[in-house]
Amino acid sequence: MSEVGDVKGGIEALLFDLGGVIFEIDFGGALAAWSAHSGEREEVIGERFSFDISYERHERGEIDAGQYFQSLRSLLRIDLTDAQFAEGWNSIWGPELEIVERLPGLLAGRMPVFAFTNSNPTHQAAWEQRYSRALSIFQRIFVSSEMGVRKPEPRSYEAVSRELGIPLDKMVFFDDTLANVHGARAVGMPAVHVRTAADVERSLIELIG
Repeated sequence: MSEVGDVKGGIEALLFDLGGVIFEIDFGGALAAWSAHSGEREEVIGERFSFDISYERHERGEIDAGQYFQSLRSLLRIDLTDAQFAEGWNSIWGPELEIVERLPGLLAGRMPVFAFTNSNPTHQAAWEQRYSRALSIFQRIFVSSEMGVRKPEPRSYEAVSRELGIPLDKMVFFDDTLANVHGARAVGMPAVHVRTAADVERSLIELIG
């Protein structure tokens, strides 16, 4: 069954994740950069790294980059400068994904389009510049570190709904992370798990023709 097959119409907006949906990200780039700076093997750094509590706090804006990098020094057991950590942190960016070229034609201005991403100020400064063309399709981009909440926390989807003045069940959310898809559905927001551009295209055709 289609992931939007039970949506009965009345959809007022579309909401997209960014990394993994609009552009590619690969944390292997960060590991490689930190390995080059520290002399520690990349696979060892990879084994030590985790998306831990400090990572989540950074994405909620509860700690700044310097505080997060300090936590990485302990977690990864490498003594890099903030600048070296930041260099690696911004070595994750890949190409725009295929759906970027298809979205304007599929939407044709028929429905407002927004984005909602878990991110932090260091990354945000990079992706805003690097992907400015791709991001121009969105009327507004919600960023977790500016909101103080992150996916898949229920309050995050509720905050987007409240800010836009659009009920949760009147938006369709597209995300490549299954936990975030489940989080949206749990609060009543229809959601599509994005694995390829075809998942987005098929769902949009069903929703808006």
